[in-house]
Amino acid sequence: MNNKRNFDINSSNSIIEFAKQLKKQSLRQACGSEIEKHGYKGKGNFGQILEKFYFGYEPNSDAEPDFKEAGIELKSSPLKTLKNGEFRSKERLVLNIINYLEVHKENFENSSFWKKNAHLLLVFYLHDKDLDLLDYIIKLVDDWKYPNEDLKIIKHDWETINQKIKDGKAHELSEGDTFYLGACTKGSTALKSYRDQPFNKEKAKQRAYSLKQGYVNHIIANIAQEETAVYGKIIEQPEILDLAESIEDVVISKFQPFFGKSAKQIEQELGLELNSKAKSYFANLTNAILGLKLGQKIEEFEKADIIVKTIRLKENNLPKEDISFPTFKYQELVNTDWENSDFKNILESKFFFVFYQFEGKRLILRKVKFWNMSYSDITEAKSVWDKMIETISKGEIVKEVTKKGIRKTYFPKKTKNRISHVRPHARNAEDTYDLPVADKLTGLTEFTKHCFWLNASYVKDEIYEK
Repeated sequence: MNNKRNFDINSSNSIIEFAKQLKKQSLRQACGSEIEKHGYKGKGNFGQILEKFYFGYEPNSDAEPDFKEAGIELKSSPLKTLKNGEFRSKERLVLNIINYLEVHKENFENSSFWKKNAHLLLVFYLHDKDLDLLDYIIKLVDDWKYPNEDLKIIKHDWETINQKIKDGKAHELSEGDTFYLGACTKGSTALKSYRDQPFNKEKAKQRAYSLKQGYVNHIIANIAQEETAVYGKIIEQPEILDLAESIEDVVISKFQPFFGKSAKQIEQELGLELNSKAKSYFANLTNAILGLKLGQKIEEFEKADIIVKTIRLKENNLPKEDISFPTFKYQELVNTDWENSDFKNILESKFFFVFYQFEGKRLILRKVKFWNMSYSDITEAKSVWDKMIETISKGEIVKEVTKKGIRKTYFPKKTKNRISHVRPHARNAEDTYDLPVADKLTGLTEFTKHCFWLNASYVKDEIYEK
């Protein structure tokens, strides 16, 4: 340790108070002129510079916490600002690398994860692409210990990851497997970095434990003391989790009494009077079943980045519609690799499906299901993404223009892939994004907004009926 640094390495309070002096400063302001010669390159260098020039120790990848005497691990992470001035996390918070060959011998309490990350010291800085990272302003600094109800879920997540490794499926790990604690790939290096796993000869991508972006937002809101009345909890008492296998069981048990009942019956039983034509109708019904107020966000789902989808089934179990995802910008699509793509991120998410089925005009609640896509299906869906990249990059988009002016494209169709397809998702023909390469047939330099869709038949076969 650098003796010039004014804190006691044995005292967590001393370290935290020293760290808090960083607030409203940049690294350049906090560390002085010596920082100019930092010499660090790559994505993680804000944290490395912080460690060396502010706290006075050499960056390392030790299994111990950074301040081992005080049991504190230092982490820095970028923020973005919302229009209302509130801060949000720019990304998940990556923790330590998962050692597949050792972790299966551990239990949670003596695990390398818990020894290193039980007590975090968090430094959040405002990312600005126009500034040198030495001039990023540090906005929030505080320590974090997991509240009891969160810790129960994180422990369950850790055990889920560990079980997959014990089952010889480290190569199939996905962020959708878990709630708050994920197993994330480490950016572009993950493509080149494969590791041995203990119970399968197939090598697995290098992964690290990470706190999901939604959970990091929860930490930020706590540190910034932002108003959290918009959130409602499913689990008000952590003891509930002692009686259930997982949070999934708790949620499903709340829906079970209503299976086989119509949306109107559920509404009446819960003493509600809702506008069934409102866009928020099913979201409000879900909230009421879970014991939340109307309009509140589900805290546990927000922290876990869970995507909630209400599906209306026809009488043959086929969803009335395919499932749309957010529109993509053509330029961004071709400039992003698969590992960092929004589409892969969505496919690796955990979903919560609420299925209602038509009986005549009535909608009957049939089932609810937590689901995430299998490793093999994500690989299969990637071919749709690959086809899009190829089509846009070559400028071979429009196949023909009909007499009515309708453009037929080379974009992947539903008949070509079991899982996904691409089609328009725009208000009208003028609702467009720029193209990176002009279309060869029409010369168009912008094109109607499109998005990836999940096929209704896939939802029926692989989610509802399984």
